Amino acid sequence: MATAFDAHAAQRGDWLDFPDVRLVRTLAGAVIQLADLGPLSSFKLPYPAEAQRALDRTVLACLLRGVEEIPKSLPELLFWCHSRPLEDWPLDLPPDAFGPDDYLVDPEARVPTQLCHEWWIRGKDAGAAHFDREVIHTAMRLCRKASSPESYVAFRRLLVERPVLTGVERFETETDLSLAPVQELLDQCYAPVPASYEFQGGYVTCGRCLTLLTPLVDGAWWCERDRCRRRGAPLHGRTLTGADVAGLLQLVRPLRQFVTGPGRAEVELEARLRTLGLEVQLWPGFDAYDLRVTFPDGHIWAIDVKDWRHPGLLGRSAKPVRPEPPYDEACWVVPREQAEAHRDYLGTYRRNRPASAVGLPLLTDDRLVALATARLRGADGPLLTDSAPTNGSPSA
Repeated sequence: MATAFDAHAAQRGDWLDFPDVRLVRTLAGAVIQLADLGPLSSFKLPYPAEAQRALDRTVLACLLRGVEEIPKSLPELLFWCHSRPLEDWPLDLPPDAFGPDDYLVDPEARVPTQLCHEWWIRGKDAGAAHFDREVIHTAMRLCRKASSPESYVAFRRLLVERPVLTGVERFETETDLSLAPVQELLDQCYAPVPASYEFQGGYVTCGRCLTLLTPLVDGAWWCERDRCRRRGAPLHGRTLTGADVAGLLQLVRPLRQFVTGPGRAEVELEARLRTLGLEVQLWPGFDAYDLRVTFPDGHIWAIDVKDWRHPGLLGRSAKPVRPEPPYDEACWVVPREQAEAHRDYLGTYRRNRPASAVGLPLLTDDRLVALATARLRGADGPLLTDSAPTNGSPSA
């Protein structure tokens, strides 16, 4: 079991000291590669090279740990991926790496999970790692060259609010002057929709996150966003049929994962803070951070929103919020539902946060709103801290 460690293993601090961390990255990459080729139940020998490598390394890890039950084929390995949470795999992993609901393949939809994509995209071995950052940085460069911060905000809003485009809507973006500096990027951002999303000649979007829903064999629907699924059965948004299906496009997965997903949380938090009467600016200074919140007395908060499934990966990526535009306090924020889905999410983040970011607290969105309310009512001093709330202070 991944939670059973000898005394020596328990003392190791860095994740890379655990030999099977890299194996999880290899597994995630193999699952993503297989999903790109077709349904995860359809593969026969010879297996793709990355999948064969993942199988061989998993078998070796099991043998080295004296485990008798091992996956003997790729179908058996994929069965493990959707039937066993990673904490139950016989691997040498950090004790806070995974929880009971952390699968590489979703048990219902049989597609890679958000967790799987995070390990693949954020893993150092991923060929497509940081694609989302490259797109965003290119958009910044183009909008800076055009001296148009408004175009950058329009581009970000497009990725957040319109992850699915019909052919007509794509044409509308081509004639939108606010998007003129980034037109060359849009063909890299959007791709044709695979047939796996089609049901009886049509497509349905999620009423919460606006991405496409996946039809399941039992007639139900599945949303790829963990946060949406935790809110209950999918809400149907748009139903696209007939002419709307021609030329249907969706954002590529890295952008849906790391731009649209957190972007939904960003605009929701913006709306909640504006309701309090605060001045809120999205993506100031060409996205130096996500939200710049100005209080009536001129005090400024800088906030970055991170809708990540895995708190350890989030902690390892932590770095101080950029200093411009200037602010008085800064923090990262995670949606409360995301934090509650993992045991000790905030603690795992702190334990994996590098020394260079020790002053960067991670708060839930609910706590941030409570702290903003408290400040409007007269609370003073630094409020954006890792400190646990005391009696009379806002709850986590």
